[in-house]
Amino acid sequence: MNPSNEQNIASFYNAFAVGDAETMAALYHDQVTFSDPAFGTLQGEEVRNMWRMLLSRNKSGIHIQYTDVKANETSGSVNWQASYMFGNPPRKIINKIQASFKFKDGLILEHHDVFNLWTWTQQAFGLPGYLLGWTPMMKNKIRTQTRSLLQKFTEQHNAQGNQR
Repeated sequence: MNPSNEQNIASFYNAFAVGDAETMAALYHDQVTFSDPAFGTLQGEEVRNMWRMLLSRNKSGIHIQYTDVKANETSGSVNWQASYMFGNPPRKIINKIQASFKFKDGLILEHHDVFNLWTWTQQAFGLPGYLLGWTPMMKNKIRTQTRSLLQKFTEQHNAQGNQR
């Protein structure tokens, strides 16, 4: 057990719960790698910008709960759940995620989220998500769209940073 790494995980999800993407970003190592079914694998500033984007786009609020925080000197895990509205028309999403972590220099070096993308597509898209959400075509479409949104957000975020 490592109280410091357990505290990093708790601090990350506490920041997430209040929409504080900058605190979340500060808990990541410069060489961070992230993966999940929707975005695939991201690295470095892409990871930080993903959280900034997701929190900035969620105008209706997001409810975060987490349990079973475990960590040692090099790794950790947590179960967490995100409840939010998605799409047009808005649909209620309840996404249950298992996260695993690797730590380096007291920061999160690797963060991997695992969830059932088919369950998510059913909630997000209704019948089309039920019928097609499990297919490689739908998975690729989701990943392409999320990566495109992230790229546009990053370009805007960088442009705003250069104006300061």
